[in-house]
Amino acid sequence: MNDVRYFFLLVVCFLVAACSPAQQGIGETFKVAVFGTPDVEMTPEQIRDLPYASMYVKVNKGSQIFVVLAYAENGFLKWVTRDKAMLVTHNGRLVKTLDLTDNLLEVTNLASDPLAHANRITDGTEWTRVQSWTQNKQTYSASFTSRFSIAGNETLTVLNVPHTYRILDEDVTVAQLNTHYRNRFWIDTSTGAVEKTQQFIGPDFFPIETTTLNPYKP
Repeated sequence: MNDVRYFFLLVVCFLVAACSPAQQGIGETFKVAVFGTPDVEMTPEQIRDLPYASMYVKVNKGSQIFVVLAYAENGFLKWVTRDKAMLVTHNGRLVKTLDLTDNLLEVTNLASDPLAHANRITDGTEWTRVQSWTQNKQTYSASFTSRFSIAGNETLTVLNVPHTYRILDEDVTVAQLNTHYRNRFWIDTSTGAVEKTQQFIGPDFFPIETTTLNPYKP
């Protein structure tokens, strides 16, 4: 039922996007964003009037775009643009992308991902998985080891409302490639939900930022 509901709402979103210039940001795509179009900015009223989950996204240092949730399947949230590009998240973590210039193909061991209980993460929490991705159209796969640390609190204003989040840094080591990089997550301490992220689809490659506007409510 959730899948049908969110697919229907996505269609409504695109129809609404064609109605007025102020709402055309709903139909912005990842490909357009990469070419440097202005950031999409939705008003709090527009966000509240759209009854489905939504977020801002920046892909590979491109412009900010607005996306909505198309499907929710067993904890996997699928965010789809009008040209059918897709981001898939699980507990706030990016786990797959489709139809970008390069893509995240797979992340394993998600059942053990500490982000499932983000409020329980302490300094030194570790997690290991295998991650597959493309880089310049070539496919790679490697073992990634994460070590989390708490980087303090930060107050961010989202839809004109200030929120204070706990920041988690995820230092990721890819021993096979002799490299490391860092993801960052902003956590709502009252719910444990991941509200903002800075992540990469590969080792320090192809950054994707997300900011939750309307959270998904099962």
